[in-house]
Formats: sequence, structure tokens, C-alpha cells
Amino acid sequence: MDTWLKLLLFVAVHLSSAYGYDGGSGYTALEDDEDFHARTHEEDPWCAPIKVKNGQARCRTPRGEYYKNVMGSRCNIHCNKGYEMQGHPEVLCMSSKRWSGNYACREIRCPKLTLPANGGIKCSDGSYFNSRCEFFCSPGYQLKGERSVTCMSSKAWTGKHTSCVDVEPPTIKCPSVKEKTAEPETLTARVYWETPEGRDTADGILTDVTLKGMPPGSYFPEGDHRIQYTVFDRAGNKGTCKFAVKVRVRRCGRLHPPENGYMKCSSDGDNYGATCTFACMGGFELQGSTARVCQYGLTWAGTEPSCAPMNINVAVRSAAALLDQFYEKRRLLIVSAPSAANHNYRFQMGILQQAQCGVDMRHITIIELVGVYPAQIGRIRHRLIPPGLALQLRLLLQISHTSYTMVLIDKHGMDKERYAFPVTAAELFTLIDTFPLRKEEMKVQAEAGQTCN
Repeated sequence: MDTWLKLLLFVAVHLSSAYGYDGGSGYTALEDDEDFHARTHEEDPWCAPIKVKNGQARCRTPRGEYYKNVMGSRCNIHCNKGYEMQGHPEVLCMSSKRWSGNYACREIRCPKLTLPANGGIKCSDGSYFNSRCEFFCSPGYQLKGERSVTCMSSKAWTGKHTSCVDVEPPTIKCPSVKEKTAEPETLTARVYWETPEGRDTADGILTDVTLKGMPPGSYFPEGDHRIQYTVFDRAGNKGTCKFAVKVRVRRCGRLHPPENGYMKCSSDGDNYGATCTFACMGGFELQGSTARVCQYGLTWAGTEPSCAPMNINVAVRSAAALLDQFYEKRRLLIVSAPSAANHNYRFQMGILQQAQCGVDMRHITIIELVGVYPAQIGRIRHRLIPPGLALQLRLLLQISHTSYTMVLIDKHGMDKERYAFPVTAAELFTLIDTFPLRKEEMKVQAEAGQTCN
């Protein structure tokens, strides 16, 4: 009886398997009954049940659906999206009750991203599949490339290379506008300021500051001067600042030389502290201030000068008093002849009249003594000298009244030269031009542009 029961049970089991078999294409709703079949068929070799985390196994078995882990079962491992196969994608249940290989579904991972220089990365899930990473840059840098990338199933990141570049120029602040007034008798002002420093918003590394214009501590001439500082960062960005230096010269206004005179000024002629001196041409005397100074209040000190014809007093009692009027003012050329018909006298006066400009330039006053006392006549230009005073001059200067004589006296009353015959103007002027005082006069006259045409 027991044998028949066993036979009926075997047939029933095989009939149920035949109606539920799907060709080994995968799991069925009866998967959880594997243990039951295992207990029922304990004599069959059996591998551990296949369980794939983050994936599935599809098996083909030689004995039906409930026998997918019996000896000879062959299973293909498939991973879910975002996971990749690690190990053997197909395994076989062997007689040793072990599967022929290891298998696992590992999460897909992209290569580790490189941090951009001067920036960083923030990711939602590291380097794993579908992780979204956003790039950011340090202050002063700008993102160039993709702002964000995503890890794809191909184990590659979306997008291209991303970097942080320095595009912001450095900043530099110049000092405020400088205004200076020139010192007395100068046309420049020395101006100082602190050299500005640049600041970079990125790495803080700058090149040297370059200057366009005069450096601090320089003497700046009158006017406006543009100063520019430039600085570069390591990326080549440029920062620039500019300011102006203003130098003002206090001026009193231009003076002009008096008529029949000339003027010499120091410095620029009308700036604060400048001094102008005045002198008159031959035959004229200076009236007013001999020198005027430009004051801080932009006015000239002293009074306006003028050149008036020299007032010679011929009503003095002595020849010495007459000569004293010319002391340090004029040179005297005394021409003496026994008569107005004297040939040498007439010839000499003709020469001097033709060279009147050179005579005046050299501050020469001509005194004529003609005749014999008491019919003697003295003359200074158009002014007559009394006969007695003319006689005293001949006696004082030891001039003979019987022959032609010409005496040259300098501004200090010194008897410099005597002539017994007429001389040319060139010879006379050459001698006078060797006098030390005359050399100073020539320099001043040249600066004033005073010449004889």
C-alpha cells in the first residue's frame, strides 16, 4: 500500500509542474516555495537561492520552474538602471552545490572630478550615477565652462572642462588733486604724495605699480600735470587711476621799461619775488624806483620809474662842483680847441655826431671848450658854460688853450686817456668797452635788447 501511495504522489507532483512551467524564463509567483521543493527533493543537488541586490536573475533549469537552483541551472544576472555588473553575468549551479562565479550589481560611479583652481565643487551624491555637481569660484574669479554636470550611465560626466578665471581688474585709488603755489622767485613747486597701492579681488598678487608722469617729490612747473598709475594682476587685468597736480605762480603783471631806458628782471619777470631794475640811456636820468619787487599781494613795490633828460647845473661856482654832478652817472669826453675853426676840433666833432648812438650807449657826455679866455666858450650839448667856469675846467684838468686836446674821464672822475689828435669812434669805443663797469653795462643792455642800428 505504501508503495502505491508514493507512486500516486510522484505522478501528481509531475503533473502540477507540467502545468506551471514557463520555459525557465524567470521567477514565478511560486518562488517562495523553493524551500518546500528542497525539502521534498532532498536527494537533488541544490545551490543557494539566487538573490541579486539592485538587479534580477533570469534562470533556465533542466527540471522546471521550481528547480532553478538545482544542479545544471544557468542564471543570467541583470542590474537595475544606475548599476553595473561586477563579476560574472552568467552563473551555473554545479554539483558542488556552489555557483560557478561571484556576481554583484554595483552603483555606477563616474571619475572623480578635478577641483578647478581657485574654486570648488558641491555634489548631490558624490561621483555616483545621477549625482549633480555644481562648480563655484572663489571671490574675484568667474566661472568659465559648465556651471553644473551630471554623472551618466556611461560613467562619464555631462559637459566639458570648467575653470575659474580672473577677469576682474585690480583696483587702485589715487590721492586727491594736489595744488601748490610756487615759492618766491621760482616758477616751480615741489609736490609730494604717497604712491598708491593696488588691490586684487582674486589672489591678491599684483605686479609693480607703474607711473606715467613725474614722480612724487619732483619740482613741477606752472600749469596742470596729469599723473597716472597702472597695476596688473597675474591674469593680465589692468587697473588705472589718474589725478592732476596743479602748480600756480602768483604774478603781478608785466612791467615795461621806461621810455629812453631799459629794464632787467630776475626769475620770470612778473612772478612773486621777482625783482626788476631800471636804468636810463645816455643823457637821461632815472626818476622813481631803481628797482621794484613783485609782492605776495600781486602788487609791485616802489614807484613807476621814468627817464628824464639829465639836468646839468652850469651855475655852480667851481669846476669840481660841475664834475661832481656826473660822478657814477656819466663818462665825460672833454674836447678843447683854441678856436672853433680848428681843423682837428671840427673833424673830431663830426666823427662824434655821426656816432651819437654809440656815445649815448656808453653814457658819454661831451663838454666842448673853445676859444681863449675871456672869449672862451664852454658848452654841454645846448647849455653854455660861463667863461670863468670853462677856464677853471682847463686849469683843473691841465688842458692847454693853445692846442687841440681831448680828455676821457670815467664815471669815478679818473682821467683815463688824452688825445692830441682826432680819433675814430671805433678806437674810442673800444677803449671804453674795456672798463670793468662798462662790461656790466654791456651785459645788461644786451639782455634788454638795447643796440645801435
